[in-house]
Amino acid sequence: MSKGLHIGLIGGIGVAATVVYYQRLTAAANARGGQLDLTIVHADVQELIRNNLADDRQAQAKVYADLIDRLKAAGCDCAAITSLGGHFCYDETVPLSSLPLVSAVTPLDGYFAALGIAKVGLLGTRVVMRTGLYGQLQKTKAVALNEEIDTLGQLYLDMAVAGHCTDAQRAVLVDAGARMIKDHGADAIVLAGTDLNLAFDGHDPGYRVIDALDVHVDVLADLAVGASTLK
Repeated sequence: MSKGLHIGLIGGIGVAATVVYYQRLTAAANARGGQLDLTIVHADVQELIRNNLADDRQAQAKVYADLIDRLKAAGCDCAAITSLGGHFCYDETVPLSSLPLVSAVTPLDGYFAALGIAKVGLLGTRVVMRTGLYGQLQKTKAVALNEEIDTLGQLYLDMAVAGHCTDAQRAVLVDAGARMIKDHGADAIVLAGTDLNLAFDGHDPGYRVIDALDVHVDVLADLAVGASTLK
C-alpha cells in the first residue's frame, strides 16, 4: 500500500454526525491496520440550513472554500463534507476548493448496484429526497414520500440541530421507511442524512437499512491508509 492521505473533514453540520464520522473512520482505519491522520474544522449548522433552504449554493460554497483553506493549511491532502444534505452545493464548491473533495454521493450508485438493489427509499433533507440524491443515481431508482417531503425534511433538520432523536421522531421515520418498502416497492431504505443514525442505530425497523455514511467512511478509510488513491 502507498502512503495514506491526511483526511480533512468539514464538521459541525451537525455535531452528532461529525462524532459518528470520527468514530467510524477511526474504527475503519484500525480495521485496515493503518494509522489515521485526521483534521476536523467546525462549520455552522444554522448557516448551512439557511443557505440550503434558500438554495444559496454560492454562499455555502464560499463558506466551505474558506474552511477547506484551513484544512489545507493544517496539512490535509483532501477534504470531505460530513453531511449529505450539505452536498447540495458540491458542484459549486469544487472549483473553489484548494483541496480535492471526496464526495459522499458519487460512490452510492455503484454500491447499490453491486448489492443488486433496484430501488431505494430515501430519508434525509428536503433537497436530498426531492432530487433523488441530487440526481446522481443512474443504476438504481430512488423513491421518496413526495407528499411528506417537507414534513420529514423539517423533522430531520430538527433532529440534526438538537443532536438527539425523540421516540416520537423515531416512530415517524421508521414508519416512513416501512411505507416506502410496502407501498413503493423499495428494496432498502437509505439513510441519506448523516444524522439519521440518531434514529436508527441500535434499533431494528424490520426492513433493510443502508447508512450512506458508512459508504463514505469506507472510501475515506481506504484513502487514509493508502489502500486507494484519489481519482
